[in-house]
Amino acid sequence: MSAAVHPLVSPWGRFGLYSYFIDAPEPAIVDTGIASSPAEGLLPALQQLGRSIEDVRWILLTHGHIDHLGGAQALYDLTGGRAKVVIHEADAPLLRSRQAHVDEYVHGRSRYVNAPDGAQQQAQTAQAVISGEMEPAVLVRGGETLSLGGDVRVKVHAVPGHTPGSVAYQLDDAVFPGDAVQIHGAANRFPGYTDPDAYRSSLAYLRDEVRPERLYLGHPYRGADGEPYGVELDAAQARRALDESLALEARIRGSVTRCLEAGLAATDSVYSPFEPVAAELGYTSDPTLEPSPFFTTLDGYRSRFTQ
Repeated sequence: MSAAVHPLVSPWGRFGLYSYFIDAPEPAIVDTGIASSPAEGLLPALQQLGRSIEDVRWILLTHGHIDHLGGAQALYDLTGGRAKVVIHEADAPLLRSRQAHVDEYVHGRSRYVNAPDGAQQQAQTAQAVISGEMEPAVLVRGGETLSLGGDVRVKVHAVPGHTPGSVAYQLDDAVFPGDAVQIHGAANRFPGYTDPDAYRSSLAYLRDEVRPERLYLGHPYRGADGEPYGVELDAAQARRALDESLALEARIRGSVTRCLEAGLAATDSVYSPFEPVAAELGYTSDPTLEPSPFFTTLDGYRSRFTQ
């Protein structure tokens, strides 16, 4: 590998927020955690590596969720405003506006979660954990190559599904997919994606064309046995994670399709109107806990089924 990679972890509630430092001539950090992460997690971790956060020249965002871009403005400020912030054009609105995160909630999972003050809570969360609204320096679509100085190159792959603007950054044979590879989900134990067709296509693309020798995940996602993978996967583990992700998507697709064909029925279940899907898949976790991947994902199938 042309540049060393160092995982940087910042705690947040039930989740571990993972960023990655690429020790290139123009150093890069992949994903930023939330507003507090740069000062409380990234800065001391870099100091332990003998590196200065002021030297970071690239901030590479894999997608627009708050636990990945919330610290972008704070990190940018700690670099003295010298770093270039990169994001896919489809997720850029989530970097430019806190309200975009609230709108995403209102038009999606809020329809299933009985939380009258949900939008207000989302607004408060966005205000607290997103360090600032900002304009990216570089908008990507996929297919670009970024130079990190010397002979260090990072290729950008569009891998939509988890979000419309999800990307994977490739450094030699190492790939940083953010949350584009969900396996069996993280803390909520259900994979989260907004576009099932795109998610499936992106997984197949990563497995069959990119073929990572090392995969650096956005969270410690869980396998079929419920045990979390590490965040640094070798080639065999990466292949298994992609295969498991595809297999579970197929199971979910079949179950949701049967449920939609039978007709959705509102019940008093916390999984309503997808109670049959939860029962068939054996899903027993709380689907209302943010970021509510159960409802986000199933709404994605529902939206496409009714088009």
